[in-house]
Amino acid sequence: MILQALKEYYDRKAADSESGIAPEGFQYKEIPFVIVIDTAGNLVQIKDTRRPVGKQLRAQAFLVPQEEKRAGKLGKNVKVNLLWDKAEYACGICAENSIGEEAERKHAAFINRVHLLSCQDEGVLAVLKFLGNNPIHALEAHEQFQEIKEANPFVSFQLNTDSIELVPQRRVVIDKIRNMNKTVESHGICLITGELGAVARLHPSIKGVRDANTTGGNIVSFNLSAFNSYGKSQGANAPIGEKAAFAYTTALNHLLRKNSNQKIQVGDASVVFWSDKESILENTFGALFSEPEKDNPDALTDAVTSLYKALEKGGMPNLEQTKKFYVLGLSPNAARISVRFWLVGTVRDFSHKIIKHFEGLNIVHADYEPDHLSLWRMLLSTAIQGKSENIAPNLAGEWMRTILNGLPYPDSLYQSVLRRIRADKEIHYPRAAIIKGYLNRKQPEKEVTVSLDIENKNVGYRLGRLFAVFEKIQDEAHGREINAGIKDRYYSAASTVPASVFSTLVRLKTHHIKKLDNKGRAINFEKLLGEILNDIVDFPAQLNLSDQGRFAIGYYHQRQDFFKKNESTNHEPQGE
Repeated sequence: MILQALKEYYDRKAADSESGIAPEGFQYKEIPFVIVIDTAGNLVQIKDTRRPVGKQLRAQAFLVPQEEKRAGKLGKNVKVNLLWDKAEYACGICAENSIGEEAERKHAAFINRVHLLSCQDEGVLAVLKFLGNNPIHALEAHEQFQEIKEANPFVSFQLNTDSIELVPQRRVVIDKIRNMNKTVESHGICLITGELGAVARLHPSIKGVRDANTTGGNIVSFNLSAFNSYGKSQGANAPIGEKAAFAYTTALNHLLRKNSNQKIQVGDASVVFWSDKESILENTFGALFSEPEKDNPDALTDAVTSLYKALEKGGMPNLEQTKKFYVLGLSPNAARISVRFWLVGTVRDFSHKIIKHFEGLNIVHADYEPDHLSLWRMLLSTAIQGKSENIAPNLAGEWMRTILNGLPYPDSLYQSVLRRIRADKEIHYPRAAIIKGYLNRKQPEKEVTVSLDIENKNVGYRLGRLFAVFEKIQDEAHGREINAGIKDRYYSAASTVPASVFSTLVRLKTHHIKKLDNKGRAINFEKLLGEILNDIVDFPAQLNLSDQGRFAIGYYHQRQDFFKKNESTNHEPQGE
C-alpha cells in the first residue's frame, strides 16, 4: 500500500511539467563544481555552483542520469555514474586516503561508460576529448583544484556554448539514455502494478531521512542470505518492476528533499505527507505540526485558522473531503529505513482530528504566548533540560499517530510530563496543555476546562489550587528574600502523597499570612482558602496518576488567575 501510494504520487507529479520531479531514468543532484569545456575538449573554466544559504554553502541541483548503487568496497565491476560523478571517477584525481591504482580503475570505468553511450552529440564528444587529453594537467592550473582534490566533490561537464544545461541535460543525450536497453536479469509480476516485466534487482537509495546512512537506505532490501527465501536473491524476493521501483523511490526522495514543504521532523522520525490529488491539507499539514520559523512566527496560527475556515459549513468542497491523504513516518536503521507509522484517511477526516487536537490543548496562558503550540515545542517540555536529543525515541511518532487517529494520547507522554514537573518544579503552558489534552481524551466525562473552574470538586484539582494559594501567600509575605519556596521543597510530595505535607503547609500559611502588611488581602486570602477547602474533610494519603495531573492543572489555573493583568476577579484577593 505504501509503495503503491508513492508510485501514484510520482505519476501525478510526472504529469505536471512544473512539479520539479525527475523523469524516468534521471534524478536531481547537487553538483558543486561544473567543468566547462569547448567543443575541442579544452578546459575553459571550473564553475563553482555553491551559494551561501544561512551559514553554509549550498550547491545547485541539476537533472542528471540516475545514480548507480555502489558497494562499500571496490569490486571487479566498477560502477560509475554517466557524465557526472565524484572528481576521482570523473577526472582521475586521486583523492586523499585513496589508492592510486583504484583511482585509475575508477577513472577508466568512467571513460568507458561515456564511450558505451555511443552518442554523436557534440557535448559528449567534447567530454571524451577532454578526458583523453590528461584532464588533471589542465585542472591543476585552476585555483579550485586543491579544494576539489581534498573534498572529492561531485562534478559534471558543460559546453561553453550552453549557458544553463550540462552535457547530460542536452536533449540528444536525454533521448539516448531513455532508449538505452537495460540488462534484464529476471522477469516477474510487479507487486505494485501487477504487470509482467523486468524486476529491479536493487532499488535506488532513499536519502533525506535524518541520521540515516549518508549514502542512503532502503525500505525494500535483501542484503543477507538469511532474508532470502525459495532460492531467490535480492529483489526477486519481493518482485517490483524497474519502472515502479524508480517511481516510488523518486517520489519519496522528492518528498524528503531539502527544504521540502511536505516533510517535517517529529522527534527521531522524518515524516512526509501527500494526497492523491492536490488539497488544502497537503499545503498546510507541515505548518500545523512543525515549529514556526523565526521570520514567520504566525505560520502555525495561520495554518490552524485556515483549516478552521475550510471545515466550516460549505467551506470544504465535497471533492476535497473525499481526497485520500497519506502520512508516512520513517526512522533510520543502519542501511535500512524503518517505517515508524503509516496513516491513511481522507482530507476531511484528518482535518477534523487535527482541529480536535488543537482544541483539546486550548488552555489559559499569558498574552505574549502563542494560541497554538507546535508538536516539537510540546515534546521539548517532556525532555530533560528541554533538549530535543533527550526526547524519548518513540514518543513523537506514537503521539502523532494518536492525534491523526483520534485516539487517547500515549500514557508515556503524560507520565513523562509529570516526571519533568516533579523534577523541575515547573508547570508552564506546554506542560499544562499536554496534561489537559491527555485527561480530556482519557476521561471525557471529567472535562478539564480552559481556565479556572471553581465548581470543580476533584480533590487533586482543589489541592493544586490550594498549593498555588499557599505559594502566593509566601511570595507576598517574603518577596524575593527566600531562596527555596514551598514549590521547590514540597511540590513533589504535595502532588503525590498530600497527607504527608499539607498539615505542614497549613502551619506555614498561618505563619506567612501574619506577615502581610495589607490586612484586607489577608482576609481575602482566608476567604479563598475557605472556598477551596470546602468539602475536603481529610487530605488523602496519596493521589493516583490522573489526580496528580489534575493537581498540576489546578495549580496552573490558580496561578494564571493570579497573573491576570488589569482585571479583577472574585478569585484573586484584593486589598482594601
